[in-house]
Amino acid sequence: MRQESDFLGSKDLPDNAYWGVHAARAVENFPITGHTVAQMPNLIRAFAYVKKAAAAANLAMGAINAQQADAIAKACDDVASGKYNDQFVVDVLQGGAGTSTNMNANEVIANRALEILGQPKGAYHVIHPNDHVNASQSTNDSYPTAVKLATYFGIQDLLKALAALRGAFQAKADEFKDVLKIGRTQLQDAVPMTLGQEFSAFVSMIAADEQRLRESAYLMCEINMGGTAIGTGINAPVGYADVVTAKLAEVSGVPVVKAADMIAGTADTGAFADISGILKRIAVKLSKISNDLRLLSSGPQAGVGDIKLPARQAGSSIMPGKVNPVIPEVMSMVCFEVIGNDAAITMAVEAGQLQLNAFEPLMAWSLHQSLHHLAAACHTLQVNCVEGIEANTALLDARISESVTLVTALNPLIGYEKSAKIAKAAIASGKPIADVAEELGIMSREKMQSLLVADKLTTPGALSA
Repeated sequence: MRQESDFLGSKDLPDNAYWGVHAARAVENFPITGHTVAQMPNLIRAFAYVKKAAAAANLAMGAINAQQADAIAKACDDVASGKYNDQFVVDVLQGGAGTSTNMNANEVIANRALEILGQPKGAYHVIHPNDHVNASQSTNDSYPTAVKLATYFGIQDLLKALAALRGAFQAKADEFKDVLKIGRTQLQDAVPMTLGQEFSAFVSMIAADEQRLRESAYLMCEINMGGTAIGTGINAPVGYADVVTAKLAEVSGVPVVKAADMIAGTADTGAFADISGILKRIAVKLSKISNDLRLLSSGPQAGVGDIKLPARQAGSSIMPGKVNPVIPEVMSMVCFEVIGNDAAITMAVEAGQLQLNAFEPLMAWSLHQSLHHLAAACHTLQVNCVEGIEANTALLDARISESVTLVTALNPLIGYEKSAKIAKAAIASGKPIADVAEELGIMSREKMQSLLVADKLTTPGALSA
């Protein structure tokens, strides 16, 4: 054991722990979720970049010496690699606007830096968590900056997952481009389309969301580093904010820029609400697509049955042979979670008072869950569902041959009234519309059959002449 002290008193700590007294108090104070910051690797990596950039800026401004800056930078590299994730022991939900997470990072980096210098953990007269690792900073600029970087990283991961899912739908759209089926509105038979067109619509929906998400990522690039406590820059050297911002862009690879108004940049967390809103939009649309897949595959005998989803597991403990659409179901559940997270983030953003929002830890955790879970759900939907979808061509062909909805396509040739007459008679008699049209003297069977083919039924203007 080793002993560390703060102005509240002393605490005994495990000698092998890189965290210190501040993190230890947070562990006692916030036994809330059972989830620690260790489960947020993007946030830990982001903190490492923030502290490394700060060390470089502090060296340039003369706030720390070269030995301290070098040891801190090396420690930050180790932390960024994920090697010390288990040392981030504080709960993801914590009072204090993220101070516990910031101090956990400061302590881990300080003690690793001391180890690099051959010093024992806790030898803070050499490298101190506050005086050196946290030099020229406050939780109020380092924490939101780290959260923004972590969110930016999460956005990139989600964009990759969305692109892969879109690609899987595109492959199916190409595969099903000539498979004719009946489109539906309000769950009722409407007009003919191809299954490829239906899947192509999913492609376009996802592509639009990718674009919105890509555009919104820039919101995470405006930071308030150097603003310290409330944006005034107190305790930071003159010019530090510009230097640390440039260093952070270099270290992290994220094109960060200094907030135009540092006080507003510290008090205003609206960017997190904006990102969350985009994630909610994505969730709503992915859930709609998942609902469509479940409807289209319902059955297998008494449902819609247009498509067959790959069987992934036994669906019932009592009904032998039953297979459920478990992959689209789990996607929808993740989407519901994201929508709930958006409500939580909205309330947290609204609840900030005066020069600081104390509820950023909830925003950080909620955004982490939404981004991480959506990316994982997109991957499982792609690999375990979409890539294995099959068209139920026998059933679709039978429906097309019997469907009275095909008369809609004849409107440009014979008009609405004659088309309605054919539909009414076909429903009453149960005969194919080609037979009914000939019996009514409207069109020969051969002529109608030549028109009722995929390229003419689904191409704009193909039957207008």
